Amino acid sequence: MLAIKNAVLVMRDHLVPDGALLVEDGKIVAAGEASAIPVPDACKTLDAGGLFAGPGLIDIHTHAAGGKYFYEDPAHCAREVLMHGVTGVLPALYFNLTRDQYLAAIRKIDAAQCPNILGYYMEGPYLNPKFGCDRENNPWKGPICRDDYMEIVSAVKHTAKAWAVAPEREGVYAFCEDVAREIPGIAFTVAHSEASPAQIERLIPLGLRIGTHHTNATGDLPRYPECRGVCVDETVNYRDDIFAELIVDRRGIHVDPYMLRLVRKIKGERRLLLVSDACVFDGPIPPGYDGVTDINFDFAGEIAGSKLTLDVACRNMMIHTGCSIVDVFRYASFNPAKALALKGKGALLPGYDADIVLVDGWMNVHNVLLKGELVK
Repeated sequence: MLAIKNAVLVMRDHLVPDGALLVEDGKIVAAGEASAIPVPDACKTLDAGGLFAGPGLIDIHTHAAGGKYFYEDPAHCAREVLMHGVTGVLPALYFNLTRDQYLAAIRKIDAAQCPNILGYYMEGPYLNPKFGCDRENNPWKGPICRDDYMEIVSAVKHTAKAWAVAPEREGVYAFCEDVAREIPGIAFTVAHSEASPAQIERLIPLGLRIGTHHTNATGDLPRYPECRGVCVDETVNYRDDIFAELIVDRRGIHVDPYMLRLVRKIKGERRLLLVSDACVFDGPIPPGYDGVTDINFDFAGEIAGSKLTLDVACRNMMIHTGCSIVDVFRYASFNPAKALALKGKGALLPGYDADIVLVDGWMNVHNVLLKGELVK
C-alpha cells in the first residue's frame, strides 16, 4: 500500500487542501482529508510537498510524441506522453494512410502493449477531402466501399474508442452502421467536414458525440443574402450532447483566445475536451508565423496539428480563459473519460485506477503514477 500525503486533491468540482490518497493493487482505496484517512504503520509514503494531485491526463486525440508517430515507435511515444502526465492516450490514425498502412500501424501499436495506450482514435478514412493537412496524400477520396473498410474495422473491433467521419459524404451512414454494429458504444466524431446540422444530427443515434478539433478544418459557413449560415461549429456549440475538442496552443492560433472563452461559455464545464493533436511535419513556416514553436506546418504551408503535450495545453487554457486547475483537470481527464465511457478513470475516487499526477499551480508535472506505480 502507498499513501500520498501533503497534497491538494483536485476533485471533480472542488479542492481538498490538506488531502491524502491511499493506493493498493493499482487502485485508489481512499481519497480525502488527511485527518480522515488512517495510514497503516507499514505503508509506504510519498510526500507531495503541497503539490496538486489530480487524476492522470487522458489525451484522446494525438498522432505523435517526442518527434515520432505512434505507428513508428509506439513505446517511445507512449513513454513521452506519460512523462507529461498522460496516463491514458488514444493514438490517432489519419486518413493519409492506405488500408495496408492502417493495418500495419494497428498491428505494431497492438504488439507494443503500452500500458497507457487505451485504444485508437480513428481519424478517417472517410473525411471530407477538401479539409485538413496533408490532404494531397489522401487515398480515400473515392466512393465509400464496404470491401475497403471492413478489414480495418475488424482489426480495431476491441480497441477503437472514437471514429471520425464527415457526415456529408455519400455512404457514410452505412459505414457508421457497420462500425456501430461491430464496435458497440463507439463514439463517432464529426471531423474535417462541412456537414449541415441535419447531416450531423442524423448520426447522433448511432453514437456521434464529439466535435473533432472544434473550429479547425470544419468547413466554410454557407452565406446567404439575408444572413450568416450554420455549419459544423454551430451544431457542436448548440448540441448539449456533443463534446467539443480544443487544441490550445500558446498563441491561440488553432483557436483564438476569444473563441475559447466563447466556446467555454456556450458548452459549459462538462462538454469541453482538451487534446494535443500532436503530429510530425517539417514544412516551411508561412509568413506571419515567425516565433511559433508549438504548431506544425505541412509541405504546403498549412497548419498540421501541434507540437503540444496535454499538460502544456492545460496551462495554455488557464492563460487564455482564466479557468482554474479544477477546470483543466475536468477538460483533460474527467470529461475525456466520460465522453468515451472509460470506466475507473478520470477522477480521484475509491475503486478508480490509481493514475495520478502531481503538478504545481501551472500544470508543471512533478510526479506520475500509473496504476499505483511511480513512473516519474
